[in-house]
Amino acid sequence: MVGYDPGAQDAGLAPEEAALAGSAAGMVTRALISPFDVLKIRFQLQIERVSSKRPEGKYWGLFQASHCIYSEEGLSAFWKGHIPAQLLSICFGAVQFASFEFLTEVVHKMTPYDSQTAGVHFVCGGLAACSATAVCQPLDTLRTRFAAQGNPKVYRNLRHAVSTMCRSEGVLTFYRGLSPTLLAVFPYAGLQFYTYNIFKKLLAPPPKAGKSGGDLRSLVCGSGAGIISKTMTYPFDLFKKRLQVGGFEAARVHFGQVRSYKGLADCVVHIAKEEGVRGFFKGLYPSLVKAALSTGFTFFWYEFFLNVMYDLKDSWRTNGLTKESKER
Repeated sequence: MVGYDPGAQDAGLAPEEAALAGSAAGMVTRALISPFDVLKIRFQLQIERVSSKRPEGKYWGLFQASHCIYSEEGLSAFWKGHIPAQLLSICFGAVQFASFEFLTEVVHKMTPYDSQTAGVHFVCGGLAACSATAVCQPLDTLRTRFAAQGNPKVYRNLRHAVSTMCRSEGVLTFYRGLSPTLLAVFPYAGLQFYTYNIFKKLLAPPPKAGKSGGDLRSLVCGSGAGIISKTMTYPFDLFKKRLQVGGFEAARVHFGQVRSYKGLADCVVHIAKEEGVRGFFKGLYPSLVKAALSTGFTFFWYEFFLNVMYDLKDSWRTNGLTKESKER
């Protein structure tokens, strides 16, 4: 089970072990869902209407956009920005899950609340994600810039992107979109952990002490949690992406119209006026597909790697006891 489990204290993981499992889960998941992330970002940054019935912009449907990107930029375009995205996933997974395990343990030991209740998972999950966001925001901005650029490329590689952005826009540009990100990430991650906790308990009884799960149920529960949390917090993700590409307009011209926003409030007002309420949900479909796969795989692989660590510790403990018995 995700979170501190008082029934498995003998097999409890240290924070660095939770961080390792979280980073490994993030790395594997990122490699699998990167194409959906690129599609989502392209839709989010398009000013024109996204509609297959009344196509106005460059992209107007999931399959059309996929074909367009593939024909114009090649298969590798679906993994644009993969290096900063992979660094983001590894860093975010490590900080988020280590923080979550630590916070649930603190809650269980220092408050009257049970660490395995859904409400505790909502609060601890939200706080853990905020911590991870504050640490990883520069990598998220870089990932968005790489996924957003077409051909010719503005940034040749990660080093060139960092140096160019620092020189032309300043260090603070790496934290563009941080406000809507923090506003969205607490309820988003909180709902992920909350609904995952509920679904896991509904679909199956708690696993045996020391065992975390990591089976098909984890994948299904995580997918459901991802869809619910993403739908409820999606507009904030769109605002973040629009703000992150501020000062990057030259690379976006051939995709269609471009806009420059003064801040979060200005971004919200302009989108509402020019694109309507539907503008807040551009790219929702590929985002939901991505969220289902991303969250499902993240919890699946996290619990899978936890199980591997539990089995290794049990094996080492058993071998140690066997060795002591022989020596006696």
